[in-house]
Amino acid sequence: MLTLHTKIDSTAKIDGELVLPYELREKSRQRATLASGEEVTVLTVRGTVLRDGDLLKGDDGRIVRIRAADEATYRVSCDSLHALLRCAFHLGNRHTQAQVGDGWLRIRKDAVLREMLIGLGAMVADEQAPFEPEAGAYRGGHHHHGDHGHHHHALAPIPVRQKIHRPGDSQ
Repeated sequence: MLTLHTKIDSTAKIDGELVLPYELREKSRQRATLASGEEVTVLTVRGTVLRDGDLLKGDDGRIVRIRAADEATYRVSCDSLHALLRCAFHLGNRHTQAQVGDGWLRIRKDAVLREMLIGLGAMVADEQAPFEPEAGAYRGGHHHHGDHGHHHHALAPIPVRQKIHRPGDSQ
């Protein structure tokens, strides 16, 4: 079985694709199935988050590209920047992972958060889309493809007991 273990920056040849939802792209040790149907083991450095487009090198030299799977999300938008910032504040206050776009937020589908956001005046639309949340100040940054020359750096180690809200968590 192919073991994928090393992130690399570039390659001339892609030997396969691994499509995973965000929840599985956060796991550093797992078994998975390539788009071709081949089973693989992923063994990355603890704390590694795989992003759409990342490249992993296997023990036999093959290179696999990571793809973010479409998953059940909400796209949150507002009539004003102020209202969107209020929504972002309240999501952050609940340690909810969120993807930040140009004039919108994306979160995993969660009925309780949906009601809160609507109560704040947001428009909340169901969306099947790849989920790429912000890394957060404590987790270290990530490189967005196209962010040439703009590097994000960790501010501090992630607190050991920091609670991140995930859909399905009991309130």
